[in-house]
Amino acid sequence: MKAAKIWASVSAIALVMSAGAAMAGSYEKTATGIVVKPDTGTAKEVRLEVMSDSIIHVLATDDPARQQMPSLMTVATPGGDFTVSETKKNVTLKAAKASAVVSLETGLVTFYNADGKPVLSEAAASITPVTVEGQPYVATHAQFNRGTTEGLYGLGQHQNAQMDMNGEDVLLSQHNMDVAVPFVMSDQNYGLLWDNNSITRWGNPTPYALFSRDLKLATDDGKPGLTAKYYVDGKLVLTRVESDIRYQYLSDVAANWPTDPALSKEATAGKKVLVVWDGTMTSDISGVHKMQMYSSDYADLTIDGKKILSVWRQGWNPWYHNFEQNFTQGKPVKFHLEWQPSGGMIAITHNNPQSAADQHSLQFTSEAGTGLNYYFIASDSMDGVIGGYRHLTGQAPLMPKWAYGFWQSRQRYETQDQLLGVLKTYRDMQIPIDNMVQDWFYWPEDQWGSHTFDPVRFPDPQKMVDEVHKEHAHIMISIWGKFYANTDNYKAFEKKGYMWTKNVEEGQRDWVGKGYLNSHYSPYNQEARDMYYKQLHDTLVVKGFDAWWMDNTEPDVRSNTSPEEFAALITPTQMGPGAIVHNPYALMNTKAMYDGLKKDQPDTRQFILTRSGFAGVQRNAAAVWSGDTVGRWNNLYDQIAAGVNFSMSGIPNWTHDIGGYAQETRFQGTDVGGLQENRAAGGTGTAEDLKEWRELNQRWFQFGAFSPLFRSHGEGVKREIFIIAPEGSEMRENMIWYDKLRYRLMPYIYATASDTYHNSGTIMRGLVMDFRDPKVKDIKDEYLFGHAFLVAPVSEYKATSRSVYLPAGADWYDFYTGEHVNGGQTITANAPLSQMPLYVKAGSVVPMGPVTQYVDEKPDAPLTFMVYTGADGTFSLYEDDGVSNGYTRGEFSRIPLSYNDKTGELTIGARTGSYKGMIANRTFRVRFITPGTSTSGNLDAFDKEVAYSGAAVTVRK
Repeated sequence: MKAAKIWASVSAIALVMSAGAAMAGSYEKTATGIVVKPDTGTAKEVRLEVMSDSIIHVLATDDPARQQMPSLMTVATPGGDFTVSETKKNVTLKAAKASAVVSLETGLVTFYNADGKPVLSEAAASITPVTVEGQPYVATHAQFNRGTTEGLYGLGQHQNAQMDMNGEDVLLSQHNMDVAVPFVMSDQNYGLLWDNNSITRWGNPTPYALFSRDLKLATDDGKPGLTAKYYVDGKLVLTRVESDIRYQYLSDVAANWPTDPALSKEATAGKKVLVVWDGTMTSDISGVHKMQMYSSDYADLTIDGKKILSVWRQGWNPWYHNFEQNFTQGKPVKFHLEWQPSGGMIAITHNNPQSAADQHSLQFTSEAGTGLNYYFIASDSMDGVIGGYRHLTGQAPLMPKWAYGFWQSRQRYETQDQLLGVLKTYRDMQIPIDNMVQDWFYWPEDQWGSHTFDPVRFPDPQKMVDEVHKEHAHIMISIWGKFYANTDNYKAFEKKGYMWTKNVEEGQRDWVGKGYLNSHYSPYNQEARDMYYKQLHDTLVVKGFDAWWMDNTEPDVRSNTSPEEFAALITPTQMGPGAIVHNPYALMNTKAMYDGLKKDQPDTRQFILTRSGFAGVQRNAAAVWSGDTVGRWNNLYDQIAAGVNFSMSGIPNWTHDIGGYAQETRFQGTDVGGLQENRAAGGTGTAEDLKEWRELNQRWFQFGAFSPLFRSHGEGVKREIFIIAPEGSEMRENMIWYDKLRYRLMPYIYATASDTYHNSGTIMRGLVMDFRDPKVKDIKDEYLFGHAFLVAPVSEYKATSRSVYLPAGADWYDFYTGEHVNGGQTITANAPLSQMPLYVKAGSVVPMGPVTQYVDEKPDAPLTFMVYTGADGTFSLYEDDGVSNGYTRGEFSRIPLSYNDKTGELTIGARTGSYKGMIANRTFRVRFITPGTSTSGNLDAFDKEVAYSGAAVTVRK
């Protein structure tokens, strides 16, 4: 199925509005809403149903008899009172807090909030029949709010430093580092959940394509194409004219790489290859064009003499780097690209500009499905919109408390002794830690998917788990949906028809050892998921592992295939062709594990970490991490917006590999951290490279300490604090300081995390969620950690300060100096290497505890309430047992904290609720932070101390 061909037919009928007088359509009322049969357009029926007082579901179909796929992302059922009224041209469906007006002529819908204000209006919609693997489906497109200026957020996790998605183009297609969640919310307090499982485009509905599709390429002497020069160790070996830069997928490399013997893989082994493209680009359309460089390895792009991009990615994991270029009709633009391939890929893609009104609108375009299907969510706050998203797709269970402590991982611990030795060192050095991670390849070399341990390297895995637990820590283990064809588990799936066999049939081998035939199972029915869980239960669950790292859940059946090739690799599924379920693998795979664990361990809180996600994945106790990022400053910068928008997609638990997963060889030493495939690799770096590497990791670690989940992981260099930071160094001291600060803040962090379940809360918050300051709408490198902290990570080498905007509507305290700053201004914040700019909102009440070695080491320790004076404020101190599901039965306590700035009084309110093991009598301390008072200067300081036994207590400044 070709995306361009699909869109060609979609665009031909994109507008369904009637051009002239027409008969009004008809409608009928149903038990849950209305069905409209419009007079014009591609939708023969537009079905609306009320899902709640504030949520309305729309399903438009070209054929009312077409069987609709069951929704994978939603779990809610229709419900809520409503009324129906009509005029000659429209019918109105009105619920308590949302309403929809449908045109009887066109079927287009306008949505209103509780105040009766129109907030979302369809401008165009289309449904186009397509054929996928010989079966009939439809491509769908809808456009809303043309020309809007509102801020738009969410859409999952994307790696291009995009914050406000208004005007952006985003491909919703799962990738190692990119997570598609087709949910967007507006700063006008509504959301839209697009229910489609196929490749979907946000923004421009036309697919991006190689830039020769739209632009005229010419060599310097006027020939069509670009001049390409191929060098080996500095020697020019080939010059030719190429019609495009076409190394986007492995099949492109195989088809287009020069056949010159001097450029063969054998001839260039161990040598430096350089490819240089030169020429001009010319467009017939004036304006700002959106372009992308898709690349891995080193690449430097220069346009009209200005360097636009200088990037690196590991060869096997290319990604898009967005840029914009202004064209004047008919005027050539000079193009120069240098690429140093070492097994990687590269391409330049492009799209012609849309009109301003079209660019600044909400547009979703999906390649295949059974109908045009979406949900409108109204609210009076962005938090309320996320609450609506979770009502539809499932609430996020509360993670165990220990999950919010520090995680140590490595690619990979080769033996159980290595893992246990690392944990023992942390304990001996009294560096706080709660979690250890066993990454992949603990199994015998030829037994991927057996879920068993290599008996030589892991002679007693049960003892390993038990020893971790004895050290008051927890252990997560890597599990995959990938299986070697020789394993019993593969054969069991194959027998049932639940294994995608095409990769094996085509003889594709992976990179381990001599290479092994492999593929993934298909999780799209209950029996397949039950089989997957049982295989894991009988070998791993029974050993008592605490958490499950479900890696490669895009899934990456074969790296760097085209969308068409990938669809073929995952066909058939239990729900139809692979293209129909391109995106929800992680949702179904985590469901397999979570459902099984709930049955076997009904009162144990679960934790799943998955590399991909989809709308609804939060209901499976799943956190998501940002994939195999690289250790570069620009990648650190990209993580900030990626994490904030992912959190604003309704999925609260997110993390990243501190330091970036992969490193350039200049950052690696001769010991590459146990990489199975790179044992002989040697480092090439200088002393300056080592300095930069350490600074990058220190800055990334600071960011990690204020991320929802705090986790160190990567390949190439060991990441343990006591290894990566030299003994006696300021780096080690600083990393330990931030680690300890994380544990001091655990009462605040855990209470904030508890709200993800109890109040549909969000830990990592976009500034726009709490402030109606228009200047915060597109700030890409700041965020709120809970409601109290403003975090401004440093992502520039050698920086000792950075610009920070403090939102209007609050005053702010510098966490380190106590300087009191009025909101609504940009300041230059001091940022010596030991400090990440951190500000606390005036009026915040922040509970802090002592340094502990693990989260529940001192449950009865005194807590200090940090009161940031200058405004009234509240906080709810939440506590439960941290590990069971008792919280779902009301087994938790809350202590309300309320500060009155006028009287200078903090009221520690009466405790409500209880749980088994609750400490009834507590010592609470209060510290009043006033201008000039450094919080960090003495984290053990306090002003007043009170005994608390559950009754309200008031403390005066």
